[in-house]
Amino acid sequence: MMTAKTDRFVRVPVATVDELPPGTRKIVEVEGRSIGVFNVNGHYRAVLNLCPHELAPVCLGAVRGTTRPTDMPSHYDWHRDGEILACPWHGWEFDLISGKSLVDRRPLKLFPVEVEGDQIVVEVAKRR
Repeated sequence: MMTAKTDRFVRVPVATVDELPPGTRKIVEVEGRSIGVFNVNGHYRAVLNLCPHELAPVCLGAVRGTTRPTDMPSHYDWHRDGEILACPWHGWEFDLISGKSLVDRRPLKLFPVEVEGDQIVVEVAKRR
């Protein structure tokens, strides 16, 4: 695996576009960190594989949607299918686009992702 390094960051190709179709994920190791790379409806996201709640391997959780209230009392509808990551330990839900938690102020740690040619490239800080 080729890596490009700067003084503080490393950029690592982690998958090809063909390896990660919409709705899939791949868990990789970069600079000693477990990172989940997700294709969220055509948008790539790289997530540190630690839930901020109790440090569970969050990237092993279900990717689904969530419910939201409607105008009718006690009625909810399903929305954002394929954009919500649920922690496998306690079910905390996170927005894969923004990293924000739906239940708490502690977000997921996201890393920059770019597509270069057919390669999905993740950028992380170097370990010292």
